[in-house]
Amino acid sequence: MNWEELLSLKRYGDKSKRLRKEQDDTRLGFEVDYDRIIFSAAFRSLQDKTQVIPLSKTDFVHTRLTHSLEVSVVGRSLGRIAGKKILAKHPHLQETLGYRFNDFGAIVAAAALAHDIGNPPFGHSGEKAIGEYFKNGNGKQYRSVLSEVEYQDLVDFEGNANGFRLLTQSREGVEGGLRLSYATLGTFMKYPKESLPKRPTSHIADKKFGFFQSGKETFEEMADVLGLLSRNNHAEVSFARHPLTYLMEAADDICYTIIDFEDGINLGLISEDYALEYLIKLVQDNINTKKYNSLVYQEDRLSYLRALAINTLITDAITVFDANENKILNGTFSTSLLDQSRYQAQIQDIIRLSVDKIYRSHEVIEKEIAGYRIISDILEVYTNALIRKKEHKASNYDTLMLRTLPEFYRNTEITVYNILLNACCYVASLSDSAAVHIHNKITGKSL
Repeated sequence: MNWEELLSLKRYGDKSKRLRKEQDDTRLGFEVDYDRIIFSAAFRSLQDKTQVIPLSKTDFVHTRLTHSLEVSVVGRSLGRIAGKKILAKHPHLQETLGYRFNDFGAIVAAAALAHDIGNPPFGHSGEKAIGEYFKNGNGKQYRSVLSEVEYQDLVDFEGNANGFRLLTQSREGVEGGLRLSYATLGTFMKYPKESLPKRPTSHIADKKFGFFQSGKETFEEMADVLGLLSRNNHAEVSFARHPLTYLMEAADDICYTIIDFEDGINLGLISEDYALEYLIKLVQDNINTKKYNSLVYQEDRLSYLRALAINTLITDAITVFDANENKILNGTFSTSLLDQSRYQAQIQDIIRLSVDKIYRSHEVIEKEIAGYRIISDILEVYTNALIRKKEHKASNYDTLMLRTLPEFYRNTEITVYNILLNACCYVASLSDSAAVHIHNKITGKSL
């Protein structure tokens, strides 16, 4: 892969190449990507979607929105620092083509801003609940009318693939979705493969999948423009990651490792004593002990340690990225950047404690159980109504329920696969509170 192609400013529908040296630096194309994401309805819905604690009523806890903003800030720093190093190694990118180090920061920031945009309500349990409906619930009745890979899209419903769909899906009068630059879309794509085969290798890019069958053509066009390397000689679609994806992923890993840990302490799920014990190993080379000891309030002490820890991990991630640039460009770097971190052991200690004390806390488990039931019930009502409408068998109840769907999702003049996928994507678009509200209406609790 080469950086000139990877930094493509081309957007869906463009008939000619967009050149960096002809860009208006006051409104760079990559910055337009950021603006389009942040003003989108899908991004706004993240303000009421779970990051860790579903339906939390406290001010301490991060939502998908605050998490995404923080990941974007860290991603911007990673991109800018990496950009300086890349331009030093490949001076023609700046001297001939006009790229600047800020371009790399803008690309990673925009991709990071959107990285959770496709996630369903109730955290990762929302993804599992959608998949479970088709794997073991009433949704398994549709298996016989779907291809193997279409069925896999549903039973392993993936927020990353839904995010790509949200960013790129055409609607009547709106071709190409948000029409982001291909550089930003490529960076967004953590898993540049289809849903089958499932985890064919231990390569980080094979961990999950990044697009549904409905978006396959769009993905392949983007991969071709960016010059992504094919990783499969068979019929399945699988490509190497865009190099900047590693930076976006590192930003996410840094934020959820450190900030979820901080949330756990603020909620009282983890003792503050653990903060110094676990974080000191990350910040011991930079901490100002006198300053730390002068901080009276827990919130200030945690903020100070958090800032130092994030900065330490940013610096370390850049070191790993820079040392492995050739492998990354060749598609042979098979792990995340933090998996190669000199602090990998400390990171794993923090994650293990967070899993034990936060992700498996009674509050999280109880609300995830409720989320499973809510999502399953909503899917049951809407998939039944849509399929019966397609078969001209809709009941009065079905007709009433379909009137509550946004018009785009009511279309039944399409394949069964696309009807079911639309239903899943509608449920995934709901905020936690909206899902609860709809469930209350379905069960009569809101009367």
